[in-house]
Amino acid sequence: MSASKKTAWAVAAAVLLPLVLSAPAAHADGKDSQDTQPKPPLSMSRVGGALLGLPGTQVRLKAGAPVLPKELSARSWIVADAENGEVLASHNAHWPLAPASTLKMLFADTLLPKFPKTRNHLVTGQDLAGMGVGSSLVGVKEKQTYSVHDLWLGVFLRSGNDAVHVLTNMNHGLKQTVADMNAQAVELQALDTKVVSPDGYDAPGQVSSAYDLTLIARNGMTKPDFREYAATARATFPGIQKPGDKKRGTFEIQNTNRLLTGDFGVPPYQGIAGVKNGNTTHAGATFTGVAERNGRVLLVTVMNPSSKEQHAVYRETARLFDWGFASLGKVEPVGELVPPLSARTTSPVSAGAVDPATGKTLPAPPVHAVAAGRTGGAWTALGVAGGFVALLSGAAYLVNRRWPPAVARRRDRVGEQ
Repeated sequence: MSASKKTAWAVAAAVLLPLVLSAPAAHADGKDSQDTQPKPPLSMSRVGGALLGLPGTQVRLKAGAPVLPKELSARSWIVADAENGEVLASHNAHWPLAPASTLKMLFADTLLPKFPKTRNHLVTGQDLAGMGVGSSLVGVKEKQTYSVHDLWLGVFLRSGNDAVHVLTNMNHGLKQTVADMNAQAVELQALDTKVVSPDGYDAPGQVSSAYDLTLIARNGMTKPDFREYAATARATFPGIQKPGDKKRGTFEIQNTNRLLTGDFGVPPYQGIAGVKNGNTTHAGATFTGVAERNGRVLLVTVMNPSSKEQHAVYRETARLFDWGFASLGKVEPVGELVPPLSARTTSPVSAGAVDPATGKTLPAPPVHAVAAGRTGGAWTALGVAGGFVALLSGAAYLVNRRWPPAVARRRDRVGEQ
């Protein structure tokens, strides 16, 4: 082949390859996703990078990288590195969609710091008023006392709208809680998210996106209590104590996250550590998960699969986790998970800067210390340290560790059964 022809082929490949890689993900039945699903907006948010605002699948494979799974039917999904914030691949990442109970992650991220877990609350009829028909419930009853710890177990494990309503009333009601959650979404730069109902029940105008839910989960997992609840597979919950009873009975509740507890045809995913699932008529099935393998932590969000296979949202999440772990170091990021607004630094160190004390050129900051060379270094390196990484003995470097310890112990117990 002549040099001119080789040059022509190289130019054609350079032009066409990005278009091929950004094509919509395939369905399990092999049909184009646009045949059976509504089309995403042509223009979406570009928070986190321009590619994330484009419709279709975004991925930049390097040599030796595995191809994306074919059996993906979700309207929107994302795979991201939880530690450095790099988005490894996405599909309609910023498409605003109904979130269902995955919105409870934002509810928890917003309200968890407000009440000590030992605080007790006597439930009134007003606390339980206004729940939507068919709401998921943990079994909170009027005229019974529950600790805040009990209520959060009900939120995380059983997706209990009754527990959400009680905590909402403790936070001065619906209007205040919606305002607090929307303010927290802005703080996290989750700008696709609009909260109407704190429990995620279908409501006009209530939306989030795969990108936003992943941001919310990442921030939530920096909180020890959030991590603990998200990783709890089973717990005891208070029953009804009638007048004259000497002791209050309890009953067991199990987490509805099938990748955590397993189900028929869906084994627990190795290394899973939460986070939250949801399912409503309008939203379909939604799920955000976090998992660790060989010291690396990934976040995956999947929204509204159209596949008819049983537990499709969990199966597609597991496929994306497998692909993500196999692709680490073999793909170019297509974007980033941005840090919260309050974590922005005012004077990040830039490559080539000179130390005025020594006159020597300073090295460029590591990726996980300053997100994508811009903001949030302190948040990414230290805020996430509580969950994903550890700063050892005052040393000036970060190392990975098994995360979180509670999940490691739970996984060990599962292996013994």
